[in-house]
Amino acid sequence: MADYDHDSDSDSDSDSDSDNYRKDKQSYNSMPPRDNFQPLSPHDNDAKNHALFAYIMMGLGYFTGICWVIGGAWAMVKINDFRGSQFEDHFANIIKVFWWGLGLTVIGYVTVFIFIGWFILLGVFVWSVFRLVKGIANLTTNRPYNY
Repeated sequence: MADYDHDSDSDSDSDSDSDNYRKDKQSYNSMPPRDNFQPLSPHDNDAKNHALFAYIMMGLGYFTGICWVIGGAWAMVKINDFRGSQFEDHFANIIKVFWWGLGLTVIGYVTVFIFIGWFILLGVFVWSVFRLVKGIANLTTNRPYNY
């Protein structure tokens, strides 16, 4: 009988530990359960596809400058078509990265002869890659940019 009581005490400790584990696991997992997944409306799906195209063009722009311009221009043209969509802020992000990237790159090239330009160019590169990767990651998981 004593062994049985001891086993029941360890079971209650085990249940308490598993409850704590579940609570800890829930605090780490901020994504909603997949059961609540809603399909995108046709308008949001079009916005997602156009934003993805612009992100891809901006990414290719690191290798060919014309793609950078195409991606930025695409976002500027399409943002008005997708006002109010779930992905509107992705277009704003692409436009922001385009203009700030272009402006700071010009400043970097102008100041490269006094050595500070190299730091400006490196900073612009790291900042723009971060913004584009974050945008693609959020876009492909159907989240707004500022999630």
